Amino acid sequence: MSYSLDELKRLFPPGRFLVKPGELAPYESDALTAFRARPLAVVLPESHEEVAAAVRWCAKHQIPYVARGSGTSLSGGSLPIDGGLLIGLNRMNKLLRLDAKERLAVVQPGFINLQVSNAAAPYGLYYAPDPSSQPVSTIGGNLAFNSGGAHCLKYGMTSNHVLAARVVLPDGETVELGSESLENTGPDWLGLFVGSEGLLGIATEVTLRLLPRPETYHTVLAAYDSLAKAGEAVAAVVASGLLPGAMEIMDSLAIEAAEAAVKAGYPLAARALLIVELEGETSQVEAEARHLEEVIRQSGAYEVRVAQNADERMKIWKGRKAAFSAVGRLSPDYIVQDGVVPRSRLGQALAEIERLSARYGLRVANVFHAGDGNLHPLILYNGRVEGELQRAEELAGEILRLCVALGGSITGEHGVGMEKKAYMTEMFSEDDLNAMQRIRQALDPGELANRGKMFPGEAPALRFHGAHPLEKAGVISRE
Repeated sequence: MSYSLDELKRLFPPGRFLVKPGELAPYESDALTAFRARPLAVVLPESHEEVAAAVRWCAKHQIPYVARGSGTSLSGGSLPIDGGLLIGLNRMNKLLRLDAKERLAVVQPGFINLQVSNAAAPYGLYYAPDPSSQPVSTIGGNLAFNSGGAHCLKYGMTSNHVLAARVVLPDGETVELGSESLENTGPDWLGLFVGSEGLLGIATEVTLRLLPRPETYHTVLAAYDSLAKAGEAVAAVVASGLLPGAMEIMDSLAIEAAEAAVKAGYPLAARALLIVELEGETSQVEAEARHLEEVIRQSGAYEVRVAQNADERMKIWKGRKAAFSAVGRLSPDYIVQDGVVPRSRLGQALAEIERLSARYGLRVANVFHAGDGNLHPLILYNGRVEGELQRAEELAGEILRLCVALGGSITGEHGVGMEKKAYMTEMFSEDDLNAMQRIRQALDPGELANRGKMFPGEAPALRFHGAHPLEKAGVISRE
């Protein structure tokens, strides 16, 4: 089908319609930089109406498109489509309404995660989902991938905090999903939409649930001489009946990187650190803290620190939040993996990851949400060394298969995107995948919305550095 960009250009003024190579270059990749593709054009809408107009243009001419926020996706979920349109949502970054009485905020998709809590703070409220990327990631992206964060153990994922969304479907139609009430009747269309990785449409307004800020925090840092002991400590804490706000583990490589980057004061001799945070009413937290102290003491920790004030608490969390980016100090390249195992099998999973690391000759830094078994192994490699990227990808695949074999999942919060679609068949049957495709095609028969993501066997043309195992598998192609 023939088309002209002039029609699209008339919808967006200069500066918000990008077609020159230099203008497109920053959008060729997201945070998974091994994958690159050049879009036909980039448009930067500032309103719901402009998003709908761009999508209608794509539907009219059967042009695939992808929506993108800050581009922090670690699974290639916001990778553009060669010859497709990229709809950048960063300029849709307004707080539309904050209702402290009803404890909700209505924001545009380009609004930054951390800014929600900043806006709610004067009212004693905050937004619970707190991914490590929260200072830069957008609510639209968080919704697309159902992001979690350190405190998802107690408070759940993005899906537990999104009340409603205004959505442009792949044919350009506008629908309202959910409502401001916590109680809804009928099919849970919003639940279907959250976490759909852009395959079912684009959210242009999102209504978020706010929570009262906890009265007090009790943050404990425990050091262990083995990763397995730290993993077993997590199971012991949960088995004790405690429900912390967060439980995080960092291994020795992650500790080294975080300490070099932000000087959090972590014990450098530790093979693993466990961060446990209790929060709530003061009397409750004080009682739980005594219980936690006994559990940690029996878990084999050789050093235990308790944050004595807000500054010490923030210092502990600053190191954990900086861990992903800080690993760049240890290696020129690394892959951030994302899988889930049952809490009871954390120790087994970590021991196996150490064995795989030795077998592949690649270092692995482990940073993860221990409370819900969400592993984030960071596989270190040098892309300039022939074959290292391929070995790193193969190791990543082994870790995903391990997660499934232990009764877990190939993704906790980073999504499937481009990175994990070859492994969907490890977790889902052909009937499962066909059912997912039928739902998608009911809304998007032409598969225009974020084409090439999630499902095995479909992919846009890509350019990336070095060999790639997905190419060998026939999942992606250089042609």
